[in-house]
Amino acid sequence: MHILDQFDLFVAGQGGYHTYRIPALAVTTKGTLLAFCEGRKHGAGDAGEIDMLLKRSFDGGSTWEETRIVVSEPEMTCGNPCPVVDPFDSAIWLPLTKNRAADNQNIIQAGKGKRTVWLTRGTDDGVTWDTPWEITAAVGDSSWTWYATGPTHGAVLRSGRIVVPCDHVVPVNYDRSDPKHSHVIYSDDHGATWRLGGSAGAGANECVALELNDGSLYLNCRNYSGNHRRAVVQSRDGGETFSEIVYDEALIEPTCQASLVRYDDNTVLFSNPASEKRERMTVRTSRDECRTWDAGLLLHPGPAAYSDLAVLPDKTICCLYERGESRAYEKITLARLRT
Repeated sequence: MHILDQFDLFVAGQGGYHTYRIPALAVTTKGTLLAFCEGRKHGAGDAGEIDMLLKRSFDGGSTWEETRIVVSEPEMTCGNPCPVVDPFDSAIWLPLTKNRAADNQNIIQAGKGKRTVWLTRGTDDGVTWDTPWEITAAVGDSSWTWYATGPTHGAVLRSGRIVVPCDHVVPVNYDRSDPKHSHVIYSDDHGATWRLGGSAGAGANECVALELNDGSLYLNCRNYSGNHRRAVVQSRDGGETFSEIVYDEALIEPTCQASLVRYDDNTVLFSNPASEKRERMTVRTSRDECRTWDAGLLLHPGPAAYSDLAVLPDKTICCLYERGESRAYEKITLARLRT
C-alpha cells in the first residue's frame, strides 16, 4: 500500500467555524464520495453550537463541491455522524445525536442534560436531506446518560440488516467514572424502523462494525481499560448479542476512535493513531479476517486523532482523518491510497 496524495478538506478557522472534527466517509451507489464532519462554531470542545457538514466529490476525491450544512439548530450540538448507504434503494442514512449547546459531557453524565438520537436521510446522492426525526425511544434505554452514534460509518449485512455502531454510559455515580459500553442499533426494513441491539461489556466505547466472511459481526472498540489495546467483540446473531471483550495486542491505541473497512473478500483495512498518544495516524491491513495485522502505512507522524475509511469503486482507498503539527485538531485531511 502506498500514498497517492493527501490534501486538507477542512481547516480550523476557515469557513466560519472555529474547529472541524469527527470525520466520516460514505460512497454512494453512484460512486460519489461523501465527507462528513462537525463544524464547531465557537470553540474546539465537544459542547457548544455544532453543525453537521458535508462535502461531495464526483471524481474520487480530486475535486470537491462547496461545504453543505446538513443539520443545524440554534443553541444545539448536532454531531456524531455515522453514515451508511443502503444498496437496496440507494438511500443515505445519517444517524446523529443532539444535545443543548450548554450541556457538556459532565452535565449530561450527571443526569442534568440529555443526549437524543436522530436520523436524517438523503435520497438524491446527498444533495438534499430530510428534516431529522428523533428515534431515541426506539434505540436507547431511558436510564442511560451519555449516548453517541458512531462516529464512523455504518454497515449493511448480507441479510440486508443496516447496523449502526454506537456507545453509551450506564449511570452509577453520575460522573465521568461511570461504565462505558459499545452497542449497535439496527434496521431490518431499509430504515423504516430501528431497534436497539446488543451491548459490549464495560470499558468499550466508540466502535466500528464489520461483517466477517463467516457471517459474524465484528465490533472493534475504543478501550477504557487502560491497557492501550483495541477492544474486540463478535456477534453470531447480527448484533443482538455480543461475546466477551478480548483485546487485540497488535492494535495499539491512545483511547481514541478508529475505523475499519473491507477492501475485498480477503482484505480488511484499519486506521487509528497507532500510539499510546494521539499521534501516528496509520492504516493497517489484515488478510485473515481481523485475526492478525501488518505493521501498517504511516500517514502522518505528528498529532492525529479520529479517522474514517472508505473504498471507491476503482479500489482507491480513502482515509479522512484529523491531524496537525502542534495538536490533532488543526485540520481534517483526506489521504488517498493504493495497494
